[in-house]
Amino acid sequence: MSEYRTLRERYSLLELCRTPDLATEVTLQPVRRIEVDAAILFSDLLLPLEPMGIRFDFVDGEGPAVDEPLRTEADLARVRRFDPRERLDYVLEAIRQIKPALGGRVPLIGFAGAPFTLASYAIEGGHSSSFAHTKALMYGVPKAWHCFCDLIADIVADYLIAQIEAGVDAVQLFDSWVGALNAADYREFILPHTRRIFERIAAATAESPVPTIHFGVGTGAILAELRAAGGDVIGADWRTPLDEAWRRIGEDRAIQGNLDPTVLLGPLDRVFAATDDVLNRAGGRPGHVFNLGHGILPTTPVEHVQGLARYVHQKTRQ
Repeated sequence: MSEYRTLRERYSLLELCRTPDLATEVTLQPVRRIEVDAAILFSDLLLPLEPMGIRFDFVDGEGPAVDEPLRTEADLARVRRFDPRERLDYVLEAIRQIKPALGGRVPLIGFAGAPFTLASYAIEGGHSSSFAHTKALMYGVPKAWHCFCDLIADIVADYLIAQIEAGVDAVQLFDSWVGALNAADYREFILPHTRRIFERIAAATAESPVPTIHFGVGTGAILAELRAAGGDVIGADWRTPLDEAWRRIGEDRAIQGNLDPTVLLGPLDRVFAATDDVLNRAGGRPGHVFNLGHGILPTTPVEHVQGLARYVHQKTRQ
């Protein structure tokens, strides 16, 4: 959006994330312009890395880059534990500012990165197509891998619980790159750690449960495993038809998805036709959160997103 790009001309992405006033403004921008049913906290899933001793920055045109990627068992052992309430307090302050600014119009969703995605960024040093370094450590030093993921799981659980305490109405766990794993590897190397996060959230919110969303990309082959790991809502990307994804997840769970983000680059009649397909596959059953199957692309016309939101509301009200 133009108002976001204006801010980005003045501030880096990390400056926006680390300044509560700016994070509040960016969180509110889409709520003002688009008929969304929830606000999503403006932040970045890599923020926990630096307090862990893993320095990174964002490189224009390339995305996040880790200064010194973790490549050995000794590297994994040097990672530090920290208290998100202290080291990520600026995120919590942003939440405390956003809630009153929303004025009850829509709920606020908080989020954090999941163990495999955070681990793979730390080990690969950035985005990867093969995740070769990550899998080499995963397979080669499994004990060290599990210790590392245990640490990540504890930090992420603490972080999400702190976000809930600060006022978010739901939390989402993003495992953006976990589709790189097959079902057997997911069960062995990731599921116990992700499940630990959801179990800790459930225990911390037992008296007043908070909805949890579990999101991944390229996860058609491991949707049942994602369900087993936890989450009241399981995300499905666009590669698997929504009704088939829901069957794999189980209809006793809610589902989030699953329009292909690139469809929004096409004409609106194409957008609406693809939207109809998603809604028809949902069949009006309760528990469908209409959403894109992954992040929105920077070149997406804002008016297409506005039109999509209006169209979904019109169709579902019928």
